[in-house]
Amino acid sequence: QVQLVESGGGLVQAGESLRLSCAASGDISSIHVMGWYRQTPGKQRELVASVSSTRSTTYADSVKGRFAISRDNAKNTVYLRMNSLKPEDSAVYYCNAQGSSRWYGESFSAWGQGTQVIVSS
Repeated sequence: QVQLVESGGGLVQAGESLRLSCAASGDISSIHVMGWYRQTPGKQRELVASVSSTRSTTYADSVKGRFAISRDNAKNTVYLRMNSLKPEDSAVYYCNAQGSSRWYGESFSAWGQGTQVIVSS
């Protein structure tokens, strides 16, 4: 099994910054992609940003230029630096990791428990 532990959410004012962290542990051989998703009540979970093992990144249009995703492969950890936060960024942010386990190389897709981000206007 693979476990993801997130941290760094909270309440901030518009224009401020936050950094989210997510550490993966467990039966991991390699992690191909790590990403951050977010979800608000009544809406589908959406991709915010992702980073591959080669550090290729993808961003939602709504966060381009404001958010930066990075990862530490040695620590199996992914970060999301969120700058110039807006009230519409308020959501529960979930970490996702996709990779292969040491157990016969089985693939996995694991989710964190979510961390709340609230941006007040």
